[in-house]
Amino acid sequence: MLTRLGIVLVGVLLFLLESEFAMFSPLELNGETYFLIPRFLILYLIFLAIYYSRKKAMIYGLIFGLCFDVFFLNIIGLYSVLYPVICFIAAWFVKRVESHLIFTMFLSLGLLAVFEFILYEFFYMIQFTTMALQPFLIHRLAPTLIANFLFLLMLAWAFKYLINARVFQRA
Repeated sequence: MLTRLGIVLVGVLLFLLESEFAMFSPLELNGETYFLIPRFLILYLIFLAIYYSRKKAMIYGLIFGLCFDVFFLNIIGLYSVLYPVICFIAAWFVKRVESHLIFTMFLSLGLLAVFEFILYEFFYMIQFTTMALQPFLIHRLAPTLIANFLFLLMLAWAFKYLINARVFQRA
């Protein structure tokens, strides 16, 4: 029971921390502006889909995605669709490949890049952003992937430990 509650509380904490870490962005370096977008929650949901349960990760993704849409975006449906789809893709990949922690980290970063690119294309299509593709790749996607990779380096083992504790408890 405590571990199940811990999984949900970590998700809520990461949901809240994303907005706090977003305050550190944008960064000015040598006259260039770089955007670091924290995506802690989607990385955690990917770990849930891989090491715990695809179905529960998709449900949590739907709930947190809807909360994200309501609180931050005002476009209902974007995150509430993308979060479960990314969780589904992560679980699908791991069915075919070993779920080693290193592979999971790189799969998470790859899916994060896909997630960011889909968001960029959607916002570009509705003319919410006018940033061209090359500046997006250099000034937003690359710094976002680097920052989230550092986050994963620090906490990937903790995610796996928490989720595995729940799996062992359920068994």
